[in-house]
Parts: sequence; C-alpha cells; structure tokens
Amino acid sequence: MKTLLNIVCSKQVKYSILFLFLLFLYITISAFSYVDAVSTDLANSVFRLHVIANSDSKEDQDLKYIVRDNVLSYMNSLCRDAKSKAEAIDIASKHQDEFKKIALDTIHENGFNYDVSIEIGNFSFPTKTYGDISLPSGYYDALRIKIGNARGQNWWCVMFPPLCFVDVSSGIVPDESKEVIKKDLSSEEFSLISNEDNSEISFKFKLIELFQNAKIMTAKN
Repeated sequence: MKTLLNIVCSKQVKYSILFLFLLFLYITISAFSYVDAVSTDLANSVFRLHVIANSDSKEDQDLKYIVRDNVLSYMNSLCRDAKSKAEAIDIASKHQDEFKKIALDTIHENGFNYDVSIEIGNFSFPTKTYGDISLPSGYYDALRIKIGNARGQNWWCVMFPPLCFVDVSSGIVPDESKEVIKKDLSSEEFSLISNEDNSEISFKFKLIELFQNAKIMTAKN
C-alpha cells in the first residue's frame, strides 16, 4: 500500500512539474511573440539619426553637436513634407553624398581634419525619451554618421516622424508628430510609448526593454 502511494505521489509530482514547465514555456513564447510584434511595429514607424563623435574629448563632443545641427537643418528641409518612413529613407538615401559633404565642410570649418562615413542601415538603440514619447531599446533603421575614429559618445534622435527638434524640457511632442506615429500603431502600442501612468502599460514597456536588451547583448557576443 505504501509503495503504491509513493508511485501515485511520484506521478503527481512529475505531472505537476511537467505542467509548470509547459505553462512557463507557453508564457515565454507568448511574451516573445508580443515583444516581437510590438518592436517590429515601432521599428517600422520611425527613421532615426545617429551621430558618433571621434572621441569623448570636449572638442570632439562639441563638434558632434555642430555636425548634428547642420545635418538636421538640411534633413528637415528635405523631409518636411515626407508622408511616410519609406519616403524619408528614400530621400535620405538619394542625398547621402550631400550629408557627407555637409558633415565634412562643418568639420573643416571648425578646424578639424576628420573623415566622415555615412550609412543607412538597421542598428541597435537604447531606450530614449523625446518629450512625452519614449521609444524602447531595439533595432531601428537609421542614418548613421561616424566622425573620424567614431570612438566617442553618440547622439541620436528620430528624423521621421520629426522628433529631433522636440523641446525635451517642455515634455511635449507636437500633435502632428504623434499623429504620424499613431497611424502605424495599435492603440495599445501607442499607449506603450506615450509615458502613460498605467502599471500594466509600464510593465509591458519594461518587458519589451528586457527582451530587446537581451537580444542586443546576444548579438554583440
């Protein structure tokens, strides 16, 4: 009788462990699927600018911001009427030589002799807040400008929709920029990036950060 009871208990324990494992597997797969879907939609909605300084010296960091301002001014004149991310990328792609010339001219005018490389690709980014909009870490399409050795701190923003000129101190993104993002996202996805004071939304945002950071770290190793 005791042996039979031990067998039954042993089977129950095994079934319980199997059930918990399958439940954990289901939750993990569901979380991965959710993060992947949201991250893809967000990445498909924005085109970013990434400027990397030659070094972390004060002179090189100051130069980075001057290059940034001149590039943004030119990009803004080109993409002012762009209606989609694809259109903004197409415009940027056709004017890469002009971007490089602007960066090089700016560098030389400020007394430096660094080279510049320009590329449009898909790059990893950390979480970044623009006024009352936050984009979680992940992979985004961007125009990348590398100054000289490109070993200094970098600067990034969103060129489409135009968030590069957002006054972060005001904490507000213009409604027209939000509308551009909204049209490509579900209501929940837009809530995720809108800094809403909601525990469920905050948890989901942190979940995306966790999975995306792990993905970025794995890719680097």
